[in-house]
Amino acid sequence: MKKNKLLIIGLDCAPPELVFDEFIEFLPNIKRLVENGIYGKLKSSNPPITLPAWMVMATGKSPGELGIYGFRHRKNYSYEDIWIASSLAVKEQTVWDILSENDKKVCIIGVPPTYPPKKVNGYLISGFLTPDISKKYTYPSDFKYEIKKEIGEYIPDVKDFRTDDKDRLIEQIYEMTDKRFKLIKYMIKNKGWDFFWFVEMGPDRIHHGLWKFHDKNHHLFEPGSKYIDTIKNYYIYLDKRIGELLNILDENTKIMIVSDHGAKRMKGCLCINQWLINEGYLKLLEKPERGISLSKAKIDWKNSKAWGWGGYYARIFLNVKGREMSGTIEPDDYEKLRDDLALKLKNIKGPNGEILNTEVLKPDEIYDKCEGDYPDLMVYFDNLYWRSAGTIGYPSIYLSENDTGPDDAVHSKYGIFIFYDPKKDLGYKIDNLSLYDIAPNILNIMGMKIPKHMKGKII
Repeated sequence: MKKNKLLIIGLDCAPPELVFDEFIEFLPNIKRLVENGIYGKLKSSNPPITLPAWMVMATGKSPGELGIYGFRHRKNYSYEDIWIASSLAVKEQTVWDILSENDKKVCIIGVPPTYPPKKVNGYLISGFLTPDISKKYTYPSDFKYEIKKEIGEYIPDVKDFRTDDKDRLIEQIYEMTDKRFKLIKYMIKNKGWDFFWFVEMGPDRIHHGLWKFHDKNHHLFEPGSKYIDTIKNYYIYLDKRIGELLNILDENTKIMIVSDHGAKRMKGCLCINQWLINEGYLKLLEKPERGISLSKAKIDWKNSKAWGWGGYYARIFLNVKGREMSGTIEPDDYEKLRDDLALKLKNIKGPNGEILNTEVLKPDEIYDKCEGDYPDLMVYFDNLYWRSAGTIGYPSIYLSENDTGPDDAVHSKYGIFIFYDPKKDLGYKIDNLSLYDIAPNILNIMGMKIPKHMKGKII
């Protein structure tokens, strides 16, 4: 009897609105998997951010249990010290750890965060946070030389996707994707494996770099631009490369396509710290320059109550006595102040006085457990349409463009899920899927016992 095999194709940031609706007729290979498999929207994690999302999929644990709430994290209640999430921050077992322990051969490419690479029963190539390929970025470590021989210089990620040089960005994305798929084809053919999971970052980079040319509802849309079909053409290219993989798989290989979150147009940036200054929560010692970061501004911490971080969602930190070095909030007043601030944040209106559909979350209420350096509040401005800007020194709290370089898109709460079994004609849509369902279903497909802590359901 032949063994079950599973290939997972990760498309970072791929939204259901493009893959299942707008582009589906141009994607014959994906369309075949959708029509003969199971598919549906995949609800992302809270927050719907790359690093926690992929690890929620890989472990079945929440961001709170993982202690990963984004890319950067606060260190020891400091005002300025941070740490960047890496594989060393992941203390929970991933599905490939479990499979490795059970003598399954695995190939892992680019799943965030896998730098620095850890030992597996097979091969691992670290993800987009790999500093550069002169570092140890593979397991086993000498596999990097085999990669260079087969495809040349491997590209973990494009350099500087927030750029005005769109031609260079597009060229880099295609080169990165081309090399990754060449390597994947080589490994599928030449490495004995039971489980293969790769993540392609290209969709995320092309969305953030070129969404305003694609989306007619974007406030910066440019009619007649030469880039109008760039995103669609990239998906057509991706579908072709996926088709090449499908052609070399045997009939015992099941296929899953997933994304960690979706994408949609960015309406603008809401300057969270500028708002906190205006509302009296954050005090300055001198007038700031326009667009300056808090780390470079003169902050009066002894008279400040709160500050925030920018990103696709806002993280708010309170300045509590006995916790922060210059804390001002009495611990007994913490909950009331947090509730009052949450209400005010929810009631922030848009630049034209419009009501924003803003969600304010308390980490200790949405997670069973909160590990690590979590914020006091998490804010999704206008259902994530408005990005959070952490810089200050503006006459208004609203910016029409991103404060850290060109960025056209924000994250949305739903990614994609497709499952295809070549031996079964399934062909149906499924609702209420979440990232938590991925890990237990991987183990179920691979014939493994599912740990009790995994929250997801078997499809």
